[in-house]
Amino acid sequence: MSKQDDFISEFLDSETVNALSEFVSNDSEFNKPADVIATAFGSDKNFSSKNNEEISKLVSSFKHNLTLLIQKTWVEKSDIALKDELLYKLDKFLKEENSSWKENYQLFREIINQAVFLMFGQSTDAPEFAEYTLRIDPEFGIFWWYISSLPATITWSEDKCRIAMMLGMYFLSNY
Repeated sequence: MSKQDDFISEFLDSETVNALSEFVSNDSEFNKPADVIATAFGSDKNFSSKNNEEISKLVSSFKHNLTLLIQKTWVEKSDIALKDELLYKLDKFLKEENSSWKENYQLFREIINQAVFLMFGQSTDAPEFAEYTLRIDPEFGIFWWYISSLPATITWSEDKCRIAMMLGMYFLSNY
């Protein structure tokens, strides 16, 4: 168990902590751990089995809520261009009908990282950032623990990418 996992276990039960590790590392059995993670974000236990209509509503809610959050976030003059770029990326995210989740995975990570940077004004790569978020807002800290545990590059299936991104979108849609 890493130092970050030791710290997160002050906020989450061991089943959820283990579920993230299992989700990230297991390419065939990821729905059950995803459902455990989803319950930590306040979802029901059948998160991974959402139908197309529910997924479409989730994507729409995510884009709407994150757009509002970005627009309402006060930034330094030097970050206005970043804010505009982020709104452009968010608009572009999963917009094309034939766009795949796997193709959008990297864009999703960029959007989340830039949005969190704008919100907190700190480098999300700093080792102390995860602990900082847990201390100031445990719910958001748990979300950040999840996001920072996702790999930068993936060889995952389309379905696993969809579930991974939906988990992050679910949290931010309800934050």
